[in-house]
Amino acid sequence: MSQDTIKHPGLNLGCAHGGDHDAAERVMFGFWLFLMSDAVLFGMVFSTYVASLSATAGGPGPRDLYNIRSVFIETLLLLASSFTFGMASLALKYKHGETRLIGWLTVTLALGVAFLGFESHDFVTMFAKGGAPTRSGFLSAFFDLVPLHGLHVTGGCIWLVCLVGQIARYGLDTRVKLGIMRLALFWHFLDIVWIAIFSVVYLAGLA
Repeated sequence: MSQDTIKHPGLNLGCAHGGDHDAAERVMFGFWLFLMSDAVLFGMVFSTYVASLSATAGGPGPRDLYNIRSVFIETLLLLASSFTFGMASLALKYKHGETRLIGWLTVTLALGVAFLGFESHDFVTMFAKGGAPTRSGFLSAFFDLVPLHGLHVTGGCIWLVCLVGQIARYGLDTRVKLGIMRLALFWHFLDIVWIAIFSVVYLAGLA
């Protein structure tokens, strides 16, 4: 089988990367399976949230707690981070150099951290308005869904730091390349989940 063959859905390294292109086939297939299981998890949590929308128990509801301006900024930050990670993936595939690759990964990390900062501020503000998860079923479901996504983003940021350290220490060996490819899938998946959160939780909640 030629090295030019598409080995898996998504970015393929191509023949210029030699055996690394072939090595990605099984690893990336397994990671796609992980993402599908994670999608099932988010699907269940989304269902719980939708079913609990009216369970406010007389407490604050979406209109009392959500700050759409802050959430819109968070959305822009995540979409921008998806673009910068895409640029990092292209820098890896077309061998633009470690410096450019690290630069794009660092910008992605900064955007991810900024997103988490805005989101944490939103949570603090909600608590100050009486929106704690123990207040109602609605709030319990909200804090089951949205922080779960934030936890995933936090894990992605930690993974980014580790990858940048690995590039600096070992260069672009097979393990590092495969790590970047898997994290790219993970990061774009989180952006898709966030678009669903923005639409189902915030826009629908304030409609």
